[in-house]
Amino acid sequence: MTSQSSVADRAKGQTIAKLLRRNAGEYGDLPALTSLDAEGEPTLTWAQVRHEVAVLSRGLADLGLGRGDRMLIMAPSCPEHLLVDLAAVHAGALPCTAYATLSPDQIRYVARHSAAPVVVLHGVNELKRWEQVLDDLPALRHVVLVDAEAAPPGDDRFVSLAEVRRRGEELHEADPDAFERATDAIQPSDPLAMIYTSGTTGQPKGVVLTHANAVHESYAMCEVHGMTGPVTNIAYLPLAHIAEREVSIYLPITLAGHVHTLADPSGIIGALGRVHPKGFFAVPRVWEKMVAGLKNMLASVPEERRTALLQANELLQRGYKLRDAGREVPAELAEQIAETDRTVLAPIRQMLGLDQLIFCGSGAAALPVEVLYFIAGLGVEIHEVWGLSETTGAVTSNSAAAFRAGTVGRAVGDTEIKVAEDGELLVRGSLVFAGYLREDGSVQPAVDDEGWYATGDIGTIDEDGFVRITDRKKELIITSGGKNIAPTRIEGLLKEHPLVGQAVAIGNDRPYVTALIVLDDEILPGWAAAQGIEFTDVATMAGHPAVREEIERAVKSANSRLARVEQIKRYQVISTPWTPESGELTPTLKLKRRIINDKYDKEIEALYAG
Repeated sequence: MTSQSSVADRAKGQTIAKLLRRNAGEYGDLPALTSLDAEGEPTLTWAQVRHEVAVLSRGLADLGLGRGDRMLIMAPSCPEHLLVDLAAVHAGALPCTAYATLSPDQIRYVARHSAAPVVVLHGVNELKRWEQVLDDLPALRHVVLVDAEAAPPGDDRFVSLAEVRRRGEELHEADPDAFERATDAIQPSDPLAMIYTSGTTGQPKGVVLTHANAVHESYAMCEVHGMTGPVTNIAYLPLAHIAEREVSIYLPITLAGHVHTLADPSGIIGALGRVHPKGFFAVPRVWEKMVAGLKNMLASVPEERRTALLQANELLQRGYKLRDAGREVPAELAEQIAETDRTVLAPIRQMLGLDQLIFCGSGAAALPVEVLYFIAGLGVEIHEVWGLSETTGAVTSNSAAAFRAGTVGRAVGDTEIKVAEDGELLVRGSLVFAGYLREDGSVQPAVDDEGWYATGDIGTIDEDGFVRITDRKKELIITSGGKNIAPTRIEGLLKEHPLVGQAVAIGNDRPYVTALIVLDDEILPGWAAAQGIEFTDVATMAGHPAVREEIERAVKSANSRLARVEQIKRYQVISTPWTPESGELTPTLKLKRRIINDKYDKEIEALYAG
């Protein structure tokens, strides 16, 4: 359990702006920001980062971005993204990263709702999504482009980031104290960032976070995971996601860490081997694909080597499961584990780039416990966390000192958690956000009279304080027989099979549970090759007898661990992948259940026919 007084004391009076100034002064020569996408991997020190933030801040203010304004960003993880975000903060504005997968209609909504006078886009790809709606945004005055060549000719709304920087450099040189005065003016209660929710149950809401929220979260995670000095990490997930903002902007500033940006998330496995980070956060799908890839690789190695690796993995899993159950690992077994780890598994971790980890986390959705066990069998322990944008990220976390598989850990910092009468988890404390942005620019608090925020998640808290999430309040299935069923548990069990990319359980107002199952289009080709099957395309493979047999096995495996009323009676394999662009998933890869039910109405009806 974290020390409440320690976290509160360390965070008191701090802002992200003041911590950045501290870093430039005390750790100015330390590496701060490296691009893995640029030739030579150029690196900025903390002193250089603050200078870049200063000149960009002055340049944005010169464009007319003022205190209280909102500024939208659509760009991949790159140094310019982080720098312009922090620059807006120092100008007194409220930066908000928009997911790169938003449709023009969704862009129109968030741009009009935020009334952003300035938008920062990376280049041609982002501009294509915006150009249809630019003339329908009355508050918009300027579009800043990281790639200057993407600007359409003859439109004075467009300005390059380089030009913003050039003008800002002139202003900063003329009055460098202006930036220091801006830093001093920022208070812990001031807005720091805004995040739009995924909109699974309606229009997205603008979640407004403060400096106090982010600083408290950073110090709480430092305490839970024993992070005391600079930590290297890779920024590869969308910065529209609260977890990535905390891990790749606010925590590195708090620790004077070293961030490596990676624009294309699909390259994360190779990037791990280049960076060997001390901190690494991934959503479950990344871990699932890593495990599936390793298992496919094992299928191609000589039998003797494969057997040795699998036995080593099972041995470390034994030790992990004993500790998970609160039992002591016998001395003889501990010695055997240590030797096996040193000789067999340490080289594997080094090859994967997972050999320097201090913190290794997973969140945003439930991590299948079999994935967690397999990774633990490599000597890498994943600590699941739970939280929302509205709680500045993690409000609970497992840790090396206190973990329990299948839970999301215990409350961090001064956070209080309780279970309401209907099973909903309520949260109170310094991590709870300021409120939702109203269209008039004001912020509407979302807590009750006692300061409790209703998370929408259903869960339990055991006698040791470990929290277990069972489902989303609005996603529970109630069958025609009146049985309440948690669909995410069913879906998580199905997704333990590497060929299952997505799954949705159906059954609301129905007599029994059915499922739509989507094949993993990234894993399928490698699996087919390992089975000696010629891969054609996903649609064709969906009907292949061997694939059908594997999916049937996945369903039987899930059913064996489900109560009779929860078991899947019938299912349909979907031959096309689900993506945010195709509409079935949110940008954070959550299921859009209403969209799926509407889109696959005929398939669902067929599952209940006859």
